[in-house]
Amino acid sequence: MKKYSSFFKIFFITFASLLLSACVHDDKYDDPVLQDYQCRDLTATMTIAQVKALHTNMRYVFPENSTAVMEGYVASTDESGNIYKTIYIQDSPVNPTQGFVISVDAVSTYTKFPQGSKIYIELKGLALGTYGGLVQLGIEDANAVAQGVDAVSRIPEKLVPQRIFRSCSVREEIVPKVLKISEMAANQALLGALIKVEDAEFTNRVLCSTYAPDGVTVDRPIGQGWNGSAYTSTAVVRNSGFAAFANQLLPAGNGDFVGIFSKFNTTYQMYINKQADLADMKTFPRLDGIASNPCVIDPSAYTAKTVAEVKQLFTTGLTQINGNFLLKAKVTANDETGNLFKYIYVEDATGGIRVNINKTNLYQDARFKVGKELYIKLNGLYVGNVNGELQIGQPFNNNVGQIAEADVYKHFFDSNMPATPVTATEKKINQFTLADVGKWVKIKDVEFVDGDLGLPYASGGVTNRTLKDCSGNTILLRTSNFANFAGAEVDGGNGDVYGILSVFNGTYQLWIPKQVHADFDNPRCDGSQPPTTIFFEGFQTSLTANFTAYDILGPQQVWTRSNQGTGTNYYAVMNGGTTANEDWLVSSEINLTGFNGYSFSFDSDGRANTPGNPLEVYITENFSGNPSTTTWTKINAPIDTALGGFAFFNSGKINIDSYANKKIRIAFKYTNTATASTTWEVDNLKVSGSK
Repeated sequence: MKKYSSFFKIFFITFASLLLSACVHDDKYDDPVLQDYQCRDLTATMTIAQVKALHTNMRYVFPENSTAVMEGYVASTDESGNIYKTIYIQDSPVNPTQGFVISVDAVSTYTKFPQGSKIYIELKGLALGTYGGLVQLGIEDANAVAQGVDAVSRIPEKLVPQRIFRSCSVREEIVPKVLKISEMAANQALLGALIKVEDAEFTNRVLCSTYAPDGVTVDRPIGQGWNGSAYTSTAVVRNSGFAAFANQLLPAGNGDFVGIFSKFNTTYQMYINKQADLADMKTFPRLDGIASNPCVIDPSAYTAKTVAEVKQLFTTGLTQINGNFLLKAKVTANDETGNLFKYIYVEDATGGIRVNINKTNLYQDARFKVGKELYIKLNGLYVGNVNGELQIGQPFNNNVGQIAEADVYKHFFDSNMPATPVTATEKKINQFTLADVGKWVKIKDVEFVDGDLGLPYASGGVTNRTLKDCSGNTILLRTSNFANFAGAEVDGGNGDVYGILSVFNGTYQLWIPKQVHADFDNPRCDGSQPPTTIFFEGFQTSLTANFTAYDILGPQQVWTRSNQGTGTNYYAVMNGGTTANEDWLVSSEINLTGFNGYSFSFDSDGRANTPGNPLEVYITENFSGNPSTTTWTKINAPIDTALGGFAFFNSGKINIDSYANKKIRIAFKYTNTATASTTWEVDNLKVSGSK
């Protein structure tokens, strides 16, 4: 088995976006039909302000026999999908003084509690806690209580109709409260209310971007007031990639922003109920001086340039492009897996070229998706020679650097054409010329040299591995330690590689955007078979599918599963804290039969302020069911020694030929003391057999 997490991520996002586009046609919604839903008029005994005042430094739980009832008006709607499992209320439909957050484990709450509804909440058994410093109503969370954390869980869906009731007679129009960004800190009582920020605009950093990438929640900065060079105050708008309007462009003009007032820790943020609430943001000129909509382009107003012609503009040193020129090219590689950073490659029929952009997560921008035709306005950009490779960007240290994030909207325009497959130029290693640099290429029938077998793609920084063909020609494969496949073991067989051809001081090299682009499963040039994976666990779906955690010493702390700091990649993790622990993570039984040789490898990552004991690795052929009574053999396996950050270290191949024709288990033993503790993470345990 191989773990191509980025491939499955693309599949999931694509599938989710198809579902959304099939269900939502625009931003106009019919009022929900309410006659079949329970309504009830109660008498409120507490105001929102009185309820919030009950929360001090730790959660407050209303007794089960409480008769307290709170009332409020629904300020939010989750109909567009931008607000999720949350109902925001305020104390008055007009000129509110209080807002509030109710956390519910239910979706489509607009069908029962549409915006403007007066609702009553019976508070018995409910609880007050915080998330990101924001007080909210939910139910008591046993884990939070055990950990001493001021948090609550969502109100279960079945409990919602028993605690929250819509008035049978009252539904009002919610008039947003006018509030300046600079006034937010002094008006935190309004958190949860619908507000209007007048004379506002999205900053130039996000101009011509969509509200959010498919399936990803992002912050879009918004500004108000202008001092001649910068906004006098800013906040963020938090947008969900599952919102019906996620793939629409942000409004580019100035005007009134309407949304729910919220915050996360010290950052004030707002949530959009529906896209129509921003319909007023179309006035030009903007506060920052932009005179007209910068997100549209008429290609016929420019002189077209090809990639080859752009390269020909280079003379010596750093060459500025002066002319009303427009390059149309297809994006062939971006930063989706982290192997490329702050640059993309584009290509047309005449060649390919690197474009440097000082912006992260470029792949989340619709303009920079692989396969998209992109317009690049060239006037004011530069062409430079970086170690033999011509690149586009802006000046940095007397050579070509990155285009500033604030200038992205000036130069890059979506063609609004659907993405199409990228066609690779197929060549042999000894056929490449400088004209191929920057292109998406394919090399058939290559393999990693013997010295690289069993090693990860990258270790400790940008790493060179060597590919060779069956004639002995070689080319370097470069991989960044930040690539999400950096710790994966290189394939041991032969096959085709796809990548971007680069050059460094006369030496050709390849960059693969994804691990799948070097999928080598065929017999090697000498006829030998690549190793076969007998056992693999990457903890993507479960901790316990192929492992069992054993708590031998220490309270509460046990091996668990997390993806903190690594995005979509999950791993096993153990941290003993300030209490002495002994905890084992033992694999299921692994049968070593049918092959001539056997090995295993794994990734480890350690982090500590006061380093504790190293992670230990053991193997046994006679597991008793209890690590304490099992006879183990300790393996001197290489583990992470740089105890900081999220950077996995690959052990390389560890020979276990002596266990051939036996059934084994591999275990990771964690120990710490009360005064010295290291957080240890384990991932990608792989046992291989070779003929």
